[in-house]
Amino acid sequence: MKKDIRALILEDNTSDADLLIRHLTKSGLSFVSKIVDSRKGFEESLDTFLPDIILSDYALPSFDAVSAFKIVKDRNLNIPFIIISGTIGEENAVMLIKEGVTDYVSKNNLSSLIQKINRALKEAEELVQKEELIEKLKIQTAALLKANKELELQNAEKEKRAIELLNANKELLAFNFISSHDLQEPLRKIQTFISIIMEKEMTTMTEAGKNNLKRIHISATRMRQLIEDLLEFSKVSVIEHPYELSDLSAAIEDVKSELLDDIYQKKAVFKINGLVPVFIRPFQFRQLIYNLISNSLKFTIPETELLITIQSTIIKYNKFKMLNLTNNPQVCDYWNLTFKDNGIGFDAQYNEIVFVIFKRLHHVEEYSGTGIGLAIVKKIVDNHNGIITADGNLNKGVTFNIFIPITK
Repeated sequence: MKKDIRALILEDNTSDADLLIRHLTKSGLSFVSKIVDSRKGFEESLDTFLPDIILSDYALPSFDAVSAFKIVKDRNLNIPFIIISGTIGEENAVMLIKEGVTDYVSKNNLSSLIQKINRALKEAEELVQKEELIEKLKIQTAALLKANKELELQNAEKEKRAIELLNANKELLAFNFISSHDLQEPLRKIQTFISIIMEKEMTTMTEAGKNNLKRIHISATRMRQLIEDLLEFSKVSVIEHPYELSDLSAAIEDVKSELLDDIYQKKAVFKINGLVPVFIRPFQFRQLIYNLISNSLKFTIPETELLITIQSTIIKYNKFKMLNLTNNPQVCDYWNLTFKDNGIGFDAQYNEIVFVIFKRLHHVEEYSGTGIGLAIVKKIVDNHNGIITADGNLNKGVTFNIFIPITK
């Protein structure tokens, strides 16, 4: 169960604070809040309340948002800081965002607040994950350096492979840092400035200017999704999780809960048949299930009820060998997960290339996406030494079959 968000509210006006809390409650945010109106109360709350996010008025009688943000910055705290004010002015807002303030919202228009809060919390969580990932990669790199010294007396080929693995880890470390911070931070500011222009300048712009601004907004949003998807793609290989016995029923229900709105909108129906447990990495297979269900929800036939069928079974080695899916199958039984839908599908000639990263079968104006989702699915299957196949049928849906060797 997700914990309540701890929101520290810096506000001296009781009516404004009550209005803000009512708005957050009405928006469906699960939170607990604490209201302070002084430097002392603010500093004490940082130590005792341990906020997940700070919502601050711009100017208070004895304190202000600039001073509050400086305190957070000086303490090196990774806490999103959003200014909510009716007097800040656009010029001051832009200046503070350049200084590192997460975002700002006008008291006269709180409609975008919940979206900005969710986005800020997600970015803060990604930053923590990035720091943990960097630390893990540093440990791995140190271990590889030690291993490389121990391999000096072994043959040249093994030493070469160790160096290649070390370099790959270093490159992956650099990529994760860039994608999770250096690329996302300027892009977030671009999106914030676009929002400012759309809120303040739309009434004075020409129709051509409005259309161009909307196109910029759409492109920036797509770029952000692409960066996030690339980061997820890289994490599949880097983050190690232990194997656990699972039949995926919990993961399926968890994903269905997360995608509840889309499932309701598409009137999707699930048919889950006899799930058989197997040793897998549940964290990665949860991502696999999420990507497959998201894919089905995206590529639906209008006015047609979407049916998603998920089932698993055990295939004996002799039967698996007859499928001719690989030249050198492991001598063991295989766990087979079948995922099927009745969406728009695709022509059978694309059965193999759908798993290629950035490969899209439809134009972005027709269906959103980055072309990474199924590449992540294949990478997860590869991590389990498994095989995945796709059987597309245009306007009749697609069937994915996943085969994982049972070695335990």
